[in-house]
Amino acid sequence: MVAAPKPPTPRTSRLALRTAAAVAAAALLATALLGASGAARQVLAGAGCVLLGLAIAPRRLPSWSALAPPLLLAAAWLCRGQAPVATGLTRGALVAFGACLAGAFQAAATELIGAFLLAFLAAPVFLAVRSGFREGEAWSLYWFTATLADRVNLAHLGNSLMLACATTLVSMVIALPPAVLRARTSFRGQGFLGVALLAPMILPPFVGALSMRRLFSQFGAVNLLLERIGVLDFSRALPPDYLGAGFGGVVALQSLHLFPILYLNASAALANIDPAYAQAARNLGASPWQAFWRITFPLMRPGLFAGGTIVFIWSLTDIGTPLILGYHRLTAVTIFKELAKSESTPAVYSLVLVMLGASVSLYALGKVLFGRGLAAETTKASIAAETHRLSPAGTVGAWAVFGVIILAALLPHAGVVLTAVAGKWVNTVLPSAYTLRHLAFVFQRSETVSSIVNSLKYAGTSTAVDLVVGCLAAWLIVRGRTRGRGLLDGLAMLPLAVPGLILAAGYVAMTAPGTALEPIGPTANPFVILVIAYSVRRLPFVVRGVAAGLQQVSPTLEEAARNLGASPARTAARITLPLVAANIIAAAVLSFSLAVLEVSDSLILAQTQAFYPITKEIYSQATSGNTDAANIAAALGVYGMVFLGGTLAVAAALLGRRLGAIFRA
Repeated sequence: MVAAPKPPTPRTSRLALRTAAAVAAAALLATALLGASGAARQVLAGAGCVLLGLAIAPRRLPSWSALAPPLLLAAAWLCRGQAPVATGLTRGALVAFGACLAGAFQAAATELIGAFLLAFLAAPVFLAVRSGFREGEAWSLYWFTATLADRVNLAHLGNSLMLACATTLVSMVIALPPAVLRARTSFRGQGFLGVALLAPMILPPFVGALSMRRLFSQFGAVNLLLERIGVLDFSRALPPDYLGAGFGGVVALQSLHLFPILYLNASAALANIDPAYAQAARNLGASPWQAFWRITFPLMRPGLFAGGTIVFIWSLTDIGTPLILGYHRLTAVTIFKELAKSESTPAVYSLVLVMLGASVSLYALGKVLFGRGLAAETTKASIAAETHRLSPAGTVGAWAVFGVIILAALLPHAGVVLTAVAGKWVNTVLPSAYTLRHLAFVFQRSETVSSIVNSLKYAGTSTAVDLVVGCLAAWLIVRGRTRGRGLLDGLAMLPLAVPGLILAAGYVAMTAPGTALEPIGPTANPFVILVIAYSVRRLPFVVRGVAAGLQQVSPTLEEAARNLGASPARTAARITLPLVAANIIAAAVLSFSLAVLEVSDSLILAQTQAFYPITKEIYSQATSGNTDAANIAAALGVYGMVFLGGTLAVAAALLGRRLGAIFRA
């Protein structure tokens, strides 16, 4: 008598078992990290690794192959006091993981990328938050409650939120008119102006701040010019100080640097809105203005929110611009000053938690208020948008709109160039003497040359990491069939929503004195930690850029190659890669160029002169007070502008309007 086959395990039962294993693993690992010590910590960590292996094991692999890597790693942890044994077990775990890769590539790759993001994104944030609740070896709420009770801290947090809100609002006001003109009209020179509008992104705003005081201070070039033409009279009254206490100057500089992100997102959102909606409103008697505010603008809100989130968080955690302009009453600046010390107290990590809570809460609130229900309403355009050909007078008006914005945004850049070539600039509108000495001195001074080389090494290595991880993640998200693709997509985009300052604080906690990672910390050789920081921060750009290319390549082309006998590797090399090469190159160029001029991680994670990147060297020169230090810093900024401007032009030429999809949270 043949026994009846066993019914397959229901999908819900497998999911419940995996969920239970994951919860138990998290509990054991958290207990090992936070509450246990000695042998108990080793046992709990090993058990947690085993349960984690059960939770994430690929479905089609036998249990032994899924459990082998975590079991061997757990054994290596238990035997870490005996180096040869631990090394052998670790190597065995890598071999076992290779077997998993061969058996279930997509599942193992998804887990590997997820582990990378958890280790270098979630873990640093967790360590930073955890450090705010520790008093010696014990848990304590003292520092957190003291931070919330401190009126100075609350005032700084309020200033930070107001600054971020003001910057986001001003950026939106600047970005909307040119985005609408570009999407709904056509005129001569439209393509050139669209590219020129990205020019403000070629210079970090804190570098532009070097010239703002020379231009807009009480006795700066602008007021000297107004006096010369008779608008102001210094003998009757003191001229105005346009920078004031620094708040307005920071808002202006950040807005003029960040509005292209909103412009790109608004342009992409307008391109995806079906013009039939606005046409229907016009047919029902609505004016163009009413159709825009009642129909088009609400449908743009998801795109505007995506870009606005980036602008808000960027402004909230910017430290370079306020430092250069002398506006220090901000939470981000307070955190930077504390992290720059040799030893950080739990108080600074409590501030990190407060800032993280503020940014995440506002992000979630915006999602609820502006993102709810709009996904179903926003669809791809079913017909091509009708663009209105502008008359000669209208073309002049469009050029005026673009021109005013571009000229205003390039004022800091012009000031940096003038500062770099100024031989003498005292109480005059323009320099009274010019020289190329400062530009040449950059390559004659060992410290500046070292900073350039360091930045190229950090950015080059991080870009290589991003290309491997980002291309694989994009392929899994777009072409993969394994579970967890949605979670992987969310994790890959998370660095855009988590402030860079908070990540840097997490890396400081991870490499604190006395820890195993101290040799790669800020006060030692930070090469590894800076490469990791740059990689995590720029990973979303590679994932979004490559994913956009894959979405435009029909899977039928790959299927046809497979049907003709091509292997998956040959199909990828001969079909997929050539079709998405432009996206890969553009994403790599963008990631590399932005990493070269990264500010937050560079200022915090490099504390030794020999390992300074370019931006830390610029800050060091600008705040040193030495003769010609500002000129040398500006000269470094000029080289950075030339480099970043060229790379952004290449990325824009390769991606076109798809460039806006990269800057989305």
